[in-house]
Amino acid sequence: MASGRRGLPHPPAGSRRHIATEEMNLLAGYGGDAGDLIPRFEALRTEDVLAPVMELLPTRAGKVLDVGAGTGRDSAWFAGHGHDVVAVEPVPEFRRAGRDLHRHANMIWLDDRLPLLTLLATAKESVFDLIVVIAVWQHLRPDQQPSAMTALAGLVAPGGRLVISVRHGPGSPTRPCFHADVDRMIGWAEAAGLKLLLRREADSLQQKNRDAGVRWTWLCLERD
Repeated sequence: MASGRRGLPHPPAGSRRHIATEEMNLLAGYGGDAGDLIPRFEALRTEDVLAPVMELLPTRAGKVLDVGAGTGRDSAWFAGHGHDVVAVEPVPEFRRAGRDLHRHANMIWLDDRLPLLTLLATAKESVFDLIVVIAVWQHLRPDQQPSAMTALAGLVAPGGRLVISVRHGPGSPTRPCFHADVDRMIGWAEAAGLKLLLRREADSLQQKNRDAGVRWTWLCLERD
């Protein structure tokens, strides 16, 4: 069988077309809801969002990667604390809003996406002291999740950390969510050279999500 990146099998051509259509539909779903989502994203405080892992965030300025940065709320917070930040966001409506809302010389935007983060993976010196993946993992199909973890782990610098929030519960009809097995995620991370520092459960900050039964698992992983 032909092998793809990092030894993973290539899906059949029909399957690849279906996957591409799913991804485009997801981006279109976010784009169509951007007018409602942008103020909702911006209304949340980064200190509250990151509260479950705040004690494990770097205290010295370094390189930060925000995957699925949305409007750049959290990227801007890190940039404001002196970090050099790459905000990765595939939804053009969010990138445009983020550039208007958050202007930091040490913050750049990139159109890339999981599971492979192809542009970052091929860039020179693309390793980071901290990677945050907040409210993104639920959009990865189960068959994409192992390669996504491998791609993320490959971007963590020695001594660096990877923070992921994992959503449990229903999603929007236009932005489907998939199940994530947290134990398996930890196993993939460990196989890729990361160790678990923290696993913590948390309620959703948004009342609408709490009413729908949405909860989160936060993971913080570290490379030796």
